[in-house]
Amino acid sequence: MSGASPVEGLIYVVEDDDALRDSLCWLIGSAGYAVSAYRNAEIFLAYLEPEGGDCLVLDVRMPGMSGLELQERLIRRQRHIPIIFITGHGDVPMAVGAIKRGAYDFIEKPFQDRELLARIQSVVKTDRGPPEARERQRLLASRIEMLSQREREVMDRVIDGKPNKCIAKELGISVKTVEAHRARMMGKLDVNSVAELVRLSIGGGKPGPTL
Repeated sequence: MSGASPVEGLIYVVEDDDALRDSLCWLIGSAGYAVSAYRNAEIFLAYLEPEGGDCLVLDVRMPGMSGLELQERLIRRQRHIPIIFITGHGDVPMAVGAIKRGAYDFIEKPFQDRELLARIQSVVKTDRGPPEARERQRLLASRIEMLSQREREVMDRVIDGKPNKCIAKELGISVKTVEAHRARMMGKLDVNSVAELVRLSIGGGKPGPTL
């Protein structure tokens, strides 16, 4: 299924909810991308061509093969397709794990149209410009040294996909204090999402435990 005249690239969508899938096709197609949509992972794998595809927008939870299982299948097939996972709030730890296994990003429901499009655009640009992406990774990693001990402790737990309430309990501080440390940490690192933070920890080297 395709949208407006494709000028940006080919985006795959795998989503079992018919209404959401149709909405995603319209949104992504209206931004100038070609869209190929599938209602489940099995059909996607059956029709996936050996080459092609700039990004895969993939639901985490689906009947039959889940989004995470599809990711593993693609890894085994050695198919490099940058994945943006669509998640519910309770799926965030799973999405963080998916980032650690190579997914590009994840976005929580409900999300703004412009937010998803911005992430797709980032995927396409990053995948086509690896030197620039690596340089940004290096710069982000160097900023880890700016973090306080507490901010590092919060960072480690955010990377593990833990919610603020859980982090507060582990560190013996209030949720508001966690939120403040988390905001300062994200600001110092100049990252806008947990997914970007996880990629930083992988590519730039996660700091060791603080004593």
